[in-house]
Amino acid sequence: MKIDILTLFPEMFEGVFSQSIIKRAIDQNKVEICLHNFREYSTDPHHKVDDTPYGGGCGMVLTCQPIFDCVESIKTEDSKVILLTPDGIPYKQQMAYDLSLEKHLIFICGHYEGFDERIRSICDLEISIGDYVLTGGELASMVITDSIVRLLPGVIEEESHQNDSFNDHLLDYPTYTKPRVFLGMEVPEVLTSGDHKKIEEYRREQRIERTRDRRPDLLEK
Repeated sequence: MKIDILTLFPEMFEGVFSQSIIKRAIDQNKVEICLHNFREYSTDPHHKVDDTPYGGGCGMVLTCQPIFDCVESIKTEDSKVILLTPDGIPYKQQMAYDLSLEKHLIFICGHYEGFDERIRSICDLEISIGDYVLTGGELASMVITDSIVRLLPGVIEEESHQNDSFNDHLLDYPTYTKPRVFLGMEVPEVLTSGDHKKIEEYRREQRIERTRDRRPDLLEK
């Protein structure tokens, strides 16, 4: 898979993409991630990428030309262009699975007050990671990239994400490790019984119970 990210602040990604699972996936050629500062595509003498909004109002709006030209320079027939915006489709785990099957993703990170509405015309999908507003799409693109890369074949063990929270509309079951007793708190006896059938039943019950307590809206699905 290849992921291209259009951003005015490529330095923001250095720590995130050079650590942990994403770095390992890059080193193993499971994914190629490229950052594009679309200011470099501006034809303005001063490399401006924003301007005041028609009709008045506060803030500055990203202009079409740099983003259109940047996307055009990297887009292929396999590309899916994604705009990160608060009014996009709410991001869910199933969407992460769907996007992990794509060959080429292009993320457009907005910034400032917003972007020219015509930029939507070159996008295949608009995504929001939550009902709140960030200063730009950079953090959202990091979140989505992380959630996708871990699902690529060979990046982590498949079983590790098959039991993730939100699979089957359930949260994950509780996990424990050594020591068996800590500050008087004991590991549930069933987990040390060696009876794998009972352990599987326990974990299933815990997923349902935890979801009922914390996210009853998921059970309705």
